[in-house]
Amino acid sequence: MTCMVMVEQSQVWIGSQDSIIYIINTHSMSCNKQLNDHRSDITDIVVEKKNGIPSEAYSSSLDGTVIAWNINTLKVNRVFQLPCQNLTSIKLHNDQLWCCTGSCILVMSTYEFRLQMKIDCHLKDLRSYFLCFQLFPERNEMWASYSGSSDLYIWNTKDFTSTPQKIHLQDCSEITCMIQVKNQMWVGSSGTSQGKTKGKIYVVSTEKKSVEKELVGHADTVKALCSAEDRYVLSGAGQEEGKIAIWKVE
Repeated sequence: MTCMVMVEQSQVWIGSQDSIIYIINTHSMSCNKQLNDHRSDITDIVVEKKNGIPSEAYSSSLDGTVIAWNINTLKVNRVFQLPCQNLTSIKLHNDQLWCCTGSCILVMSTYEFRLQMKIDCHLKDLRSYFLCFQLFPERNEMWASYSGSSDLYIWNTKDFTSTPQKIHLQDCSEITCMIQVKNQMWVGSSGTSQGKTKGKIYVVSTEKKSVEKELVGHADTVKALCSAEDRYVLSGAGQEEGKIAIWKVE
């Protein structure tokens, strides 16, 4: 699996490297539906809510395709094609879709899908690229990670030219996903524990900008994180393990 999100109380959507989105019924805990419109690895799924009710879901794939889905009918509403590939992550904010394409982040309107802003943060190593990011609108922050880096970078969204804050994650080899839960950022990664490679989760305080906990529950890289009503976090590991763990949020 590559990403996971609770679309509504009865549905969890799981994106996979086989280009399929699997829909899990949370009551029966069975997979009885699939979405097959992508042609490349699914990289992210986000849900748009209106008046607190889920209205549309957006899924992205590595080839630069974004699909807007009707959650009730599971039909395709719109299909967008970015002018580049290596689309690794997407986020929704104020009718805008923020698309992480490796070398930059493109901000598009969700309806006309026009380019509104291009964020091209300077990379220290030209071989590095954006892996994942998370928007924190209440604090005017964008959290992001680079390939091969064990550091979290935090930018002020009002001034991307300013030097970002940096949080170092001990015994981490690469940050693969992150999700905001209350006043915490849960960060999935591959790292080491007792000398062995493990999938690790770092719970970071968004206020103190420091690591509060390190959780080890996977033998493979943590590829996906999903929040269930801010009470639980579900984590999914890479294809070598393929298991889901459930953590209680404190």
